[in-house]
Amino acid sequence: MPVIGYQNHITNTLRLWNAEPSNKPLPKYTSFSEYCVALEELCHGLYPDDSTESGRILRLRQQYFLVSAGLQSALNSYYRHHGTLIGIHEDYVFQLNDTHPILAIPEAMRLLMDEYGYGWDKAWDIVHRMFAYTNHTVMPEALEKWPVQYVQHLVPRVFMIIEEINRRFNVQLTEKGVSDSARYAMQIIKDGQIHMTNMAIYTCFSVNGVAKIHTGILESYTFKDFYALYPERFNNKTNGVTHRRWLMYANPRLSKLITSKIGEGWKKDFEGEIGKLKAFENDEKFLNDLMKVKAENKKEFADFVLKTYGIEIDPKSIIDVQVKRLHAYKRQLLNIFHIMYLYKKIHECPDFKMTPHTYIFGAKAAPSYVYAKKIIELILAVAKVVNNDPLVSKYIKIVFVENYGVTLAERIIPAADISEQISTAGKEASGTSNMKLMMNGAITLGTLDGANIEIADFAGRENEIIFGLTAEEVQEKVDRGTYSPWDVYNSDARVKSILDSLFTGPWAEGEENRFRMIFDEIMNRNDQFFVLADFNAYNRACEAADELYQNKKAWAKASLANIAGSGYFTSDRTIAEYNRDIWHLPKLIIDD
Repeated sequence: MPVIGYQNHITNTLRLWNAEPSNKPLPKYTSFSEYCVALEELCHGLYPDDSTESGRILRLRQQYFLVSAGLQSALNSYYRHHGTLIGIHEDYVFQLNDTHPILAIPEAMRLLMDEYGYGWDKAWDIVHRMFAYTNHTVMPEALEKWPVQYVQHLVPRVFMIIEEINRRFNVQLTEKGVSDSARYAMQIIKDGQIHMTNMAIYTCFSVNGVAKIHTGILESYTFKDFYALYPERFNNKTNGVTHRRWLMYANPRLSKLITSKIGEGWKKDFEGEIGKLKAFENDEKFLNDLMKVKAENKKEFADFVLKTYGIEIDPKSIIDVQVKRLHAYKRQLLNIFHIMYLYKKIHECPDFKMTPHTYIFGAKAAPSYVYAKKIIELILAVAKVVNNDPLVSKYIKIVFVENYGVTLAERIIPAADISEQISTAGKEASGTSNMKLMMNGAITLGTLDGANIEIADFAGRENEIIFGLTAEEVQEKVDRGTYSPWDVYNSDARVKSILDSLFTGPWAEGEENRFRMIFDEIMNRNDQFFVLADFNAYNRACEAADELYQNKKAWAKASLANIAGSGYFTSDRTIAEYNRDIWHLPKLIIDD
C-alpha cells in the first residue's frame, strides 16, 4: 500500500500480508478442513481473545507468520541485489515495536543459518546489528511471555534457537560475574516461560522508551539489571503524532487561523514554526478568533452527538474528554467516581452551581479484560441516570462513544476543552492522545506521568492543571506498604458515599452486586492504581479547571500556549531522532 509523503515527491510502501494455501502436502495429522480454518483465522483479525488456549496459540501463530513473511521478503530482496547478507545492517534496521514482533529475532537466526548457510557467530553478528527494540509499557502483564510448550510445539526449530540464545547469554553473564538475583531477573527462559522482552534487550543494539519518565523507569527499575550490563544501548525517543492528520486534516478551522498568522511553513516544519504563535498571546482579536474556532468545532460536535447517539449536549458546556484504551491504570474510574460525586452534590445542595460539563469517554477493552468491561458498564449506567435526570442533566451530560477509533477521534479532539490524562503516575509509558489534544488547544488535566511531564514543560506548567501523587510517591507507598484504601474510605464521607453507591445508587438499578467487582478491586485488592489516594487532589483539580474556564481570556491564553508549545510532539521530530540515533539513513530529497 502506498504511503504518500506531504508535498515531497516521495511515496513509501506499507506492506501487508495475507495467508494463502501452500502447494506442499498438508501437515501430518491435519485434515483439509482444519487447514482451511487455520488459514482463515490467521488473517481474520489481529489480537484474538487470549482468554483461551486456542486464542493464545492463534496469537503466537499470527506473530510468527507476520515476522517471518516480513523478514523473508527483506532478506530475499537484499540478497538478490548484493549476493550476500553481510552488511545488511547498513541498509536495514528492524525496529521491534513493543513485544509482539520479538519472534523476529530467532526467526532471523533461523533464516540466516538454515536458508542462507551462515554459521551461528556470523548470523548473530548480523542479527545483533540489525535489530532495535522500542518498549511501550512498564506494566508486567504487557511484557510478553510465552509458555515453552507453545513455542516448542508450533515452531520447534525457533525454540531450539531461543534455547541456544539463552545458553550463550548465560555464558556471558558468568564471564561478567553477574549476581544470581540479576541473572534470574534477566533470564530469557525461566519458570517454564520464554520472556520475550529479555531476549530483545539482550539481542538488540538499541533499546528505547517513549517518554523521559518512562525511559528513566526502565533504566532504574524495570530493566535495571540490563541497564547496568548494557547502559550504552538505552535511549529515549518521546512519542510524537502527525500534526498533518491531527491538526491540518482533523481541524481545518484552526489550521486556517494558524496559517493566517504565521504562514504555511508550520505544515512542513511544525517543530520550528508553530512556536511563532506565542507572539500573539496578548492579541485579544486573535484570542477571540481562537475561541470562536473552538466554539464552532463544539457546535459541530454537538450536532454529531445528537444525530449519532440521540443525546443533546450544550455546545457551550466544557467538553471534557478522556479517550484512550480502557485499563485500570488509566483510571477512567477516577473520572466516573468524580461524576458520581457531582451527581450526589447537585441533589443535596440546592444552591450548588457548576459550569455545565459534557464528559466524553472513548475506549475499548481487551476481549478478556472483564474488569475493564465492568468499568465501561458503570460509565454507561451512570450516563443513563445522569442524562435522564431533569436536575443533574442541566449541568452534566455523559457520552460514551461506541467503537472508538481514529475517525471518532478526529471529531472529538478538535472540540475538546479539557484533556483528561489521569493515569497513576509511573504507569503510562507516554500517551499520544495527550499530544493530539494539546495541538488542538485542549488544556491537560493530568498527573505527572508519561509525556504529560514534557507537555507541561513545553506549554508551561501554569497552562496545565497538574495533580496527584508523583511516580516516586507512588513507588514509596508501594515499597513501604503504607497505603490503605480503607483509611480513605473511613475518613472521607464523599469517598464512602461513592463506593457505597456501587451497591445502592441509582446506577445499580436494584442489583446489589452489579458493581461488586469494582468495589472489591478498589477496597479488597488494595486499590492498586491509587484511585482513592488521588481522589481529593483530582476533585480540587476539576474545580480549578472550572475556575480557570470562567476567565475567558486566561483560558484562551492557556489554550494558545498549548498549541504554540506542541511543536516538539510532531512525529516528524520523533522519526528524525530515531534516524539520527538508531537508523542512520541518509535523507532522501527530490527536487521539484
